Parts: sequence; C-alpha cells; structure tokens
Amino acid sequence: LTYLPPLESELLERGTSVLVPLGKRYTQGVVLGPAPVASEFKLKPIQKLADERVLLPSAYVAWAEWLSNYYMFPVGQVLESMFPPLKKQGRKRKSNRSAPVGVHAEVSTPPSLTQEQQAVLASIKAKSGFGVHLLHGVTGSGKTEVYLNLLADWRAQGKQGLLLVPEISLTPQLIDRFSARFHDEVAVLHSHLTEREKTDQWWSMVEGNRNILIGARSALFCPLANLGGIIVDEEHEPSFKQDEKLKYHARDGAVRLSQILDIPIVLGSATPSLESWHNAQSGKYHLHSMTKRVHGGELPSIEIVDLRAQYRERKETPSDLPFWLSERLYEEIGLTLERQDQVALFLNRRGLAQTAQCHGCGHVAECPNCSVTLTLHRKSHLVCHYCDYSERLVENCPTCHEFPLEALGLGTEKLENDIRELFPGARVARADRDEVQSRAELETLISDMESHKIDLLIGTQMIAKGLDFPKLNLVGLVLADVGFHWPDFRASERSFQLLTQMGGRAGRKGDGKVIVQTYDPAHPSIVYAIRNDYEGFAAQELQERRDLLYPPSWRMAMIRVQAAENALGEQVSQMVVDRAHALQNQFAELYGDNLVVLGPAEAPLHKLRGKFRYQIMVKGRESAKLRQFLKHLMGDEKWVARGAKVQVDTDPFQMM
Repeated sequence: LTYLPPLESELLERGTSVLVPLGKRYTQGVVLGPAPVASEFKLKPIQKLADERVLLPSAYVAWAEWLSNYYMFPVGQVLESMFPPLKKQGRKRKSNRSAPVGVHAEVSTPPSLTQEQQAVLASIKAKSGFGVHLLHGVTGSGKTEVYLNLLADWRAQGKQGLLLVPEISLTPQLIDRFSARFHDEVAVLHSHLTEREKTDQWWSMVEGNRNILIGARSALFCPLANLGGIIVDEEHEPSFKQDEKLKYHARDGAVRLSQILDIPIVLGSATPSLESWHNAQSGKYHLHSMTKRVHGGELPSIEIVDLRAQYRERKETPSDLPFWLSERLYEEIGLTLERQDQVALFLNRRGLAQTAQCHGCGHVAECPNCSVTLTLHRKSHLVCHYCDYSERLVENCPTCHEFPLEALGLGTEKLENDIRELFPGARVARADRDEVQSRAELETLISDMESHKIDLLIGTQMIAKGLDFPKLNLVGLVLADVGFHWPDFRASERSFQLLTQMGGRAGRKGDGKVIVQTYDPAHPSIVYAIRNDYEGFAAQELQERRDLLYPPSWRMAMIRVQAAENALGEQVSQMVVDRAHALQNQFAELYGDNLVVLGPAEAPLHKLRGKFRYQIMVKGRESAKLRQFLKHLMGDEKWVARGAKVQVDTDPFQMM
C-alpha cells in the first residue's frame, strides 16, 4: 500500500516500522521506500512511527522481498516474521520452566582438532565474503567442533553467528555444548519457547547482548545487523521446509540471505541433499569432506536380513517370534542386553500409509509413468498421486504369480508390546509423536538414555537425529521397505539418509552394529548404505532424476487446491490445468518445451481437516521461467470459485 510520509516529516528510511490508517482502524507496516504517486489517488499520511520496533537492516528488507517473490507470499507477512511476538517490556510471570539456555560457570577448553578438521577450517576461512561451503562429513567426524571454531572466529572479528539445526535436534545436549564454549553469549529460538522467552531471546541478539544464535528455521528471521556467518547443520532435513503460510526452505533462504549480506554459509551433513550435492559437483558450492571419525573408530557394521527368505521359512515352520522380528535381530538384542549395552529399534513411522507388496518375491506395485510407488486405497485400488494412474489390486503377484500382494504397514506401539513380552526384564521406552509430545518429555528421554535408565529404545525419526549415546551399540531398522516405497520421488534419497543417520547412532566409539530387515535387499538405498558410498548413491539417483525431469535437474512447484466440497475441488483443479495448458500453447516459444504440467490428481491425503484436496505438479527447466509461468497462471486469482483455495508451493518437500 502507498502512503504519504508523516505530516511535516521527510521521507522515512527503508525498513522503518510505522502505524498507518487502514479503513476504520490502524495497523503496523514497514516502509519499503518511495513510490511514484498517481494523481488520481488521494493518499493518507502515515500516522506515526511504531513503538518498540527496530529499524530492519536494508539487507533483511531486500531478503524479505526475495522470499515474497520466490515463494509467492505477501511481503508484509514476510516482514512481520522478523519481529518478536510480544512487546519488549512485558509482565514477567513466575515459571518452573528451566531457562532456554543454561549459563556455565566456566568456559570449556576446545579439544585438539584432527587434521581433517584443521584442513576444512583453513579452506573455509581462506575465502572471504559470500561463499556456500558444503561440509560432507561422516557421522562422528566432528562437524560440530568445526562449527564451534567457525563461530569463535566470527566472534573474534566482532561479528555474530547463526547456527540453524532441525527442531528435533535442539536438545539440551547440543545447547549445553555451545553454551559451555561461549558461556553467556548463546541465545536460542525455537517453537517450544513461550512467547515471552522468544521475545527476550530475540532482543538479546538484536541489541548485541548475545552473539551466538542457535535455532530452528524461524531463527533465520531474527534481523542481525552484525551477522558474520551462517551454519545450517543437517542441511538435508525436510523439517527445514515450512509447509504452512510462507512455504520457504530455511536452507535455501539462508543461502540467499548470505549472498545479500556477503558472508559465508556452511551447510553440513553426513548425507547431503541431492540439491546441495549437485550444486557442489557443478562448482556452485565449495565441497569439503571429512571421512574419518574423531576417535578413530570404524563406522558400524551393517548386516542385512532378507525378510523374503524368512517369510518362506515361516510358511513351512511357524515361529513364536512376531512377524516383524527376525531370528537374527532377536538374537543380537539378547546378546546386547546381556552385555548391559543399549539397543534402539527404528521404524519409519510413515509406514502407516500402506502400499502393496509381495512378501514372497518382494515385488511392489509401482506407477509406470512416475517411478513412484502406488498407494493402496480401500484395500482394492492402487493409485499414483502424481499423474492419477490407477489399477485394481490383483489377487496374485504379477511377478512371481505365487503369493498375494499384501498391505504393508506397521506401528511402533505394536513393536513396544511385542518387545516387552519377549524381554520382560528390559527397561523399554518408546519415542514417537504419540509418546513424546513436549520438549520436557524429550529431554527426560535423552537424560534417561544417557544415564542408562533405558535398555531398549523404540522410535521413529525422532531418535535418528544427531544424538550420541555411548552405550548404544545395536541399532535395528525393523522394516526398511516402508521408506523405500513412499509415494515421493525423494523416497530413495530419504531412505538412504535415514539408514546412514540411524546407523551413525550405533557404537560412536567404533564397536557398533546395525541390522537392517528388508524385503528388498537389492534396493539402492541399502546397497550403497552398506558400503557407506554416498557418492555412488548420489550419482545413480541424480541420473534417474535427470531422466524423469525431477529436481535438481529441473525445478518443481506444486499447486494445491482445497475445497469444502469434493466436486468443487475437482472442478477448480481441472480449471487450473486447463489454464496452464492454454498458457503453454499461447506462449509456446517461452513455455512450450520448458514446462511439464501433471495432474490434476487427488492428494494422497485427499480429505484433511474437512477439506478435499487436489494437486497439480509443474516442472520447469529453469527456475525463473517456472516462477514467471506460475505468476502468469495465478494472476489475481479472481477466477477461482468461491469456497475453494489455490496455493503454490515452490520447491515442495511434502507431497501429501
């Protein structure tokens, strides 16, 4: 919106917060700069400057405009994310909660660095200004110590540092390690803080009272006028992508912010996203590798159990063990518990969405057009949620013709019940979203694992992220296939990442063992994970992506339609596709061969919170042309029927 400056005032600086009249009320806004005045409009003046709002640095205003343009979201709402939730001075309530960051009496002494750590640090520091550094280090190679040294270096230059981690990794373990090194200079921002805590932590950084900010993706929006560098740990994590409102990816947003500020950014992972790896291979990012564990220990041994053979054996000779537990894993659990070591059993919870698989030969129903798994609907219908291909579930497996295709799905609660019966003396805990619903519960769980009050931990992805338990020496992946056959073109990549990350929890001192149970031992995720061959996996997967025009070779956007009535949702989604094809034909030279439009198809979660959902996938050869097409397609959205909503998700990570 356009306003006159306040009466008797000069032009206000870009990034200034103001109070402006809007209809019969007043609202807060941020000045973007002068605009040409059209004489036919009568403009109202800004009423006054907004109280208690800092001047946003011009770089952050420019970054907000980029986010707004790239993710097609109102710039005003992006800018609003850069302010704390409450006023600076508020009523302090007494609380039994522990402080967001514990203050350590003494600063810990940094350990001696390995040769690899020294080489990586020297290489990163050798380049001044903006540069994207991809740190590919195996689990246990000491990436965190590299981060600590980089932050210390930026502090020595009088700058502030920002470390982004996945929300689930913001544990007391991590925060204590950084506050022990930097004493009272650490601030923390994440979703489990109260609004007063978020506000206080925000101001401590903005006013320069603290200089190291650790946070989840939203911490990126804290406007730091003196930022020296950004670190994104576990950069491959899907949780860095926000699926509501502003559908931004924190990693990609951080890269752009670093470019605007002309500062370095480090992306760290044992299993980098294929997008980042592709950028490193093409020379866009600087690649740094750490291949050895800090303590010199070997990576855990990985053993594969072929559940197809077990299925056939148990057909002939029934077993007392539950269907999901092999004799091999059962034996190793018993031996590990006898040694008074700890066990973790991992199940990818996404397995609650069912696919159809032959337990005899391992065949899985797949879409012939999209190279993704078909999803089982109503126990008889197999559907692709990309192109809407469908087929009926046949009685016998089309590959071996010997066994039926059966629904594949398993939950952690059943695992826990079975384990308690099999090992009645073991202290068993379960870590999933049903059992661990608050940060306090997660902290208690971690503490109980560290103090060995838990012998056997059963969990979902929650236990695969960066935790380090010295007594944990056996990790069992109960059913690896669940991740393989999720209806998503990133399914193999995520499965490989989870196999590697979960395996990295075992035997951090070099004596760990991982047992992977699967119906598909020849799956690339397993074959390459056994060899710890990330580069081989990435090369094969990137070639498949190129063949199928998937990211990172092509760019992608998902258009989602939702409506209270199914017929309306279907109608509007078809209208979107018709408009898209008409645009392609009308501007054939610009869009013709550069774009592919797929759909509409029912979303895998077709009805969610009372709304019916459809989606259209648009793939583009170039990012700029794809965005131009989407803006052209959406227009002002006045063509969208009432009762329906159409949203664009740029670079989607969530296909459901």
